[in-house]
Amino acid sequence: MPDPVVPVVAVRGEAVREVPPELARFVVTVAARDKDRQATLRRLSERAEQTRAVIDGYGAAVERRESGGLQVYPERKRSGEKVAAYHGSVTTTVTLADFDVLGELMLRLADQDQTEVGGPWWELRPDSQAHREVRRAAIEDAISVARDYAAALGARITALVEVADAGLRPAGMQPMFARAAADAGGAGPVVDLDPQVQTVHAAIEARFTISEPTALTQVD
Repeated sequence: MPDPVVPVVAVRGEAVREVPPELARFVVTVAARDKDRQATLRRLSERAEQTRAVIDGYGAAVERRESGGLQVYPERKRSGEKVAAYHGSVTTTVTLADFDVLGELMLRLADQDQTEVGGPWWELRPDSQAHREVRRAAIEDAISVARDYAAALGARITALVEVADAGLRPAGMQPMFARAAADAGGAGPVVDLDPQVQTVHAAIEARFTISEPTALTQVD
């Protein structure tokens, strides 16, 4: 005798939360140019070291400093292979959790010779509690929806069959660019950077067994 068919309801649960960012990331690029290759390399090294010193001067406010993106290349004249000058650049990515010093640090770096600063990009930590909270909220939403469907059928949910993650994504945020240079005299400029709210979204798909629907057997 075949097994009786157990009624199942399949639902999707979703949750969205807006939370303040936990980290700010920006990049600083120093450059050098000279007709002499060694002079270019020397200036580039000195400027990279100055940048490193400024960043490290903020101590624990800086969570991570990652230097990379080294480029050194010759600039050739229009004809032939004769070199007119040498160009070099080094890019450093800086990550901070202390937003109070963010604007000050970016402007100090932007005030250095041949230096470009871009950012910041706001984000959450990979292990942020916000991710866990929104996932739990999505499950609660799925249970609530399943109960509503079951009740409409004159039934109740009896057991969970399956839960599948339908995606978890922080909304992409556009960076706010800061490029500035301080005046030669007097106090340097001050800029306040407002942290951008992060939108966290979670979605799950779930299947529940339900009791025998009574609404289907009711007669008008």
